[in-house]
Amino acid sequence: MNFYNDYLKEIEERKTQGLHPKPIDSAELVSEIIEQIKDLSNEHRADSLQFFIYNTLPGTTPAAGVKAKFLKEIILGQSVVEEITPQFAFELLSHMKGGPSIEVLLDLALGEDAAIAKQAGDVLKTQVYLYDADLKRLKDAFESGNTTAKDIIESYAKAEFFTKLPDVPEEIKVVTFIAGEGDISTDLLSPGNQAHSRSDRELHGKCMISPAAQAEIEALKAQHPDKSVMLIAEKGTMGVGSSRMSGVNNVALWTGKQASPYVPFVNYAPIVGGTNGISPIFLTTVDVTGGIGIDLKNWVKKVDADGKVVRDENNEPILEQVYSVETGTVLTINTKTKKLYNGDQELIDISRSFTPQKMEFIKAGGSYAIVFGKKIQTFASQLLGIAIAPVFAPSKEVSIEGQGLTAVEKIFNRNAVGVTPGKTLHAGSDVRVTVNIVGSQDTTGLMTAQELESMAATTISTIVDGAYQSGCHTASVWDKKAQANIPKLMKFMNEFGLITARDPKGVYHSMTDVIHKVLNDITVDDWAIIIGGDSHTRMSKGVAFGADSGTVALALATGEASMPIPDSVKVTFKGSMKEYMDFRDVVHATQAQMLQQFGGENVFQGRIIEVHIGTLTADQAFTFTDWSAEMKAKASICISEDATLIESLEIAKSRIQIMIDKGMDNKNQVLQGLIDKANKRIAEIQSGEKPALRPDANAKYYAEVVVDLDQIAEPMIADPDVNNADVSKRYTHDTIRPLSYYGGDKKVDLGFIGSCMVHKGDMKILAQMLKNIEAQNGKVEFQAPLVVAPPTYNIVDELKAEGDWEVLQKYSGFEFDDNAPKSAARTSYEKMLYLERPGCNLCMGNQEKAAKGDTVMATSTRLFQGRVVEDSEGKKGESLLSSTPVVVLSTVLGRTPTIEEYVKAVEGINLTKFSPSHIKLVK
Repeated sequence: MNFYNDYLKEIEERKTQGLHPKPIDSAELVSEIIEQIKDLSNEHRADSLQFFIYNTLPGTTPAAGVKAKFLKEIILGQSVVEEITPQFAFELLSHMKGGPSIEVLLDLALGEDAAIAKQAGDVLKTQVYLYDADLKRLKDAFESGNTTAKDIIESYAKAEFFTKLPDVPEEIKVVTFIAGEGDISTDLLSPGNQAHSRSDRELHGKCMISPAAQAEIEALKAQHPDKSVMLIAEKGTMGVGSSRMSGVNNVALWTGKQASPYVPFVNYAPIVGGTNGISPIFLTTVDVTGGIGIDLKNWVKKVDADGKVVRDENNEPILEQVYSVETGTVLTINTKTKKLYNGDQELIDISRSFTPQKMEFIKAGGSYAIVFGKKIQTFASQLLGIAIAPVFAPSKEVSIEGQGLTAVEKIFNRNAVGVTPGKTLHAGSDVRVTVNIVGSQDTTGLMTAQELESMAATTISTIVDGAYQSGCHTASVWDKKAQANIPKLMKFMNEFGLITARDPKGVYHSMTDVIHKVLNDITVDDWAIIIGGDSHTRMSKGVAFGADSGTVALALATGEASMPIPDSVKVTFKGSMKEYMDFRDVVHATQAQMLQQFGGENVFQGRIIEVHIGTLTADQAFTFTDWSAEMKAKASICISEDATLIESLEIAKSRIQIMIDKGMDNKNQVLQGLIDKANKRIAEIQSGEKPALRPDANAKYYAEVVVDLDQIAEPMIADPDVNNADVSKRYTHDTIRPLSYYGGDKKVDLGFIGSCMVHKGDMKILAQMLKNIEAQNGKVEFQAPLVVAPPTYNIVDELKAEGDWEVLQKYSGFEFDDNAPKSAARTSYEKMLYLERPGCNLCMGNQEKAAKGDTVMATSTRLFQGRVVEDSEGKKGESLLSSTPVVVLSTVLGRTPTIEEYVKAVEGINLTKFSPSHIKLVK
């Protein structure tokens, strides 16, 4: 096969899309390119040189291995290329980041040619992506008296790879670009329906915001060549809804700086701002790329003479502009005074954007380099038997004598690495922690694989108890894009050491289960820390953080994560649920009551919600923790009674065993190890040795919210409020309305039951409601389509065993068939029940969608513009979020039900019941 000719054909195809040649990761293609470089008369030699030098991906890609080997030949004089001198070959190796390039550099540094060894050693001093095998080679050479190895290790101990980098400029000039008004979802920066292209950075960059916005950004760059463009969420928060590394990559692609002249379309140092700051998980992603995120606070609530907030006719606070950031405004960021200026006018203190740790990320071009750099410095210092030089900013350690610990503070203290011995840490401390469980999802997984390759990682860290690669986001349609991407992803992750939803060897049946549900099952310790490549990585055991694909890669490679210990908000409950209410209504009411109690301030934003659920098992409690992403919380922790936690662990064990029985365990028996850990945890609880996680009675919280269940008199709906005159109030998840608001006459075009917000109980409720409606009306007729996507195959199997699936089959007009999966997404729906394949389906919006302009009633979490449903020319699409019973009844009626119709329809049905715990859930 002629790989080069195929590449030329691909280049011509990409030209029609306005794209450059795709960066090369193929070893076979690079091998052909090298042969053409060696052939001085080859017609493709000039282009081959360009591709080899400027368009070959670094790290551990197959292409990088071939490139590094050829550069070694040039340095040793075994191959001569006029355009690539030995000195230039060293420079190219220095930009390859790790893996094969480090292996080559070590070969040369530890070789017999002293001049070459010194040059290789000088390059190695600048590198940080070294792993155990690399460090062992250095250690062995050092102990054998190798002078070059000694020189390198002494440099590492001084952290010269960091100290010799240029300092962060004192002044950074920016020109503003308002990307949107109100909260900006990462869907605007990287739409879910373009997930298939995320690993092709240039192609994916075409989907950011709009072509018009891209042109405006380019015009600003041309007009202000000495300034950086700062993307802004005016009157809102930047980056809500998802971690989305691809969103930050797109922002960096259009507004940042090129990371290396020899690596195309990899940019860093984006600058973003928001009136209400940056979403926490998005800000972490900004840190990964050495960027800057600024809380602008350029609009504030208007107050009267008595200091009280002035409100409009809708009881919403009136905002006043403190200063303007309209598009084209030139501002100055001063990293020394840590303030934002317009000319000489000081606008706001931005110290939080320039903590010592963030300054290090900016200087190093991203947080990864700091994480790896610290590990290398520690290694070198220990080898030399010297104290670690205080090069890096010390981690902030906040310890308050006499103050107890919240649940998250306890977990962080247990998992902390490198803290002062014997010191108890409270919120605000910067901590490195070990990670127990890691999840990678399929639409970000290809990027995670790229990140692992770029940081030269080849196998999962032994610190991680278990890791899972999902297939849920591409489960709905097995189209050409999925067929091209997913098997490649599963093969990579399987070989890296993850449990994979699809088996590249074809040994077990593909499990397209929703990732959050699987992670919820394989988390078998309430003291665990979980990192997952999705904002809804929020388990009901342990504490879980949604993260970008890069942070997931870092957790997989190192078994660690770094972050401040967040403040917590305590949520407790009083009163009792009405028998016709569903727990989903409690979740929505929590958000509504919190906003009411705190005058519209969202005290959950950026903090941990410590929810004292107590009596709900992990499946049911997950409904709350999952929604905490929409509350803009950083994470959520469930406080459970001992008996409830044991029941949850027994359920988890049974589901992990099913995965084992299906052949999903790997050679390291990761899944069996999780069952063993669950058994150990159950024994600890039963013996009283280590009861379920509890906060201390004297723990300190940022705020405390008490949810009054007695106030929840009817189903609650999260409304995108698409026609609100104030654009910033649309698509926020904060507009929670009672069912009666709609008067029983709002037309519903489609219903969706699925995504991570539903559990087995929801599927049983659906079956029971259909039987109820038939008994009451004589038949079931759908006035709107109802799409049902169970979250996991385990649930489908359990429903089949208990007879509920048979009920659903009776009323359905379509049932998924794994032997003949859909190859094309639906473009229209009939008025019937669709039993779709387990997975995300409509919630993801990248494959299946409602018809444009539809009003959708869904159990989903997503109401962002264009996600579940796009706008038509004449009508805005709406995704209203509610409980399963409301969705079912809305599709049967083709409209929102009245409260009377709702109560009748759920009569006698066992909805998700909840009663506040009678046990004091503190230690």
